[in-house]
Amino acid sequence: MLMDTGLEQKFCRFDSEIELKEGAVIEGYASLFGACDQGGDIVAKGAYGKSLDTLASDGRRVKMLWQHNPAEPIGIWDEVREDGKGLFVKGRLLDTVGKGREAAALIEAGAIDGLSIGYRTKKASKNDKGQRLLQELELWEVSLVTFPMLPSARVGAKGESPESDAFREMAAAIRDARRDLARE
Repeated sequence: MLMDTGLEQKFCRFDSEIELKEGAVIEGYASLFGACDQGGDIVAKGAYGKSLDTLASDGRRVKMLWQHNPAEPIGIWDEVREDGKGLFVKGRLLDTVGKGREAAALIEAGAIDGLSIGYRTKKASKNDKGQRLLQELELWEVSLVTFPMLPSARVGAKGESPESDAFREMAAAIRDARRDLARE
């Protein structure tokens, strides 16, 4: 059973081929600035800065989880930083953890290609299109996930089919329904 942490989540596919280096090192963008996701949210440049500074000053790290499950840490993020493109992460899957080994195998096979952030919104506004501009976020975790919410940030896929779009839309609908139920 998953614990309700009250955290919001944003999904993002790796923007280039995922390579397991030295057995289990992964890297990619967990969030892209200025890109509208399927939930109608846009993350502004600098949205993570204050949170990353606070984590560093407190000697804490962003957690690496499997599918946002706080009971399933699968590795360690050695580097989490903002750059001009977004939130870059680099870390190690732990081969001493069962889910870490599974995640490595799924990435290598191309079955998992997404990252998702768990965060709390500290400051946001709406633009004239009704989209939420996320200006300050409190970052808690970055998870490896099956279905990312930000389609433009993705693994260079070989021969994507129309079925993959349908699966992404279905996953977004399920996620939205689950979020709506949680609010009631």
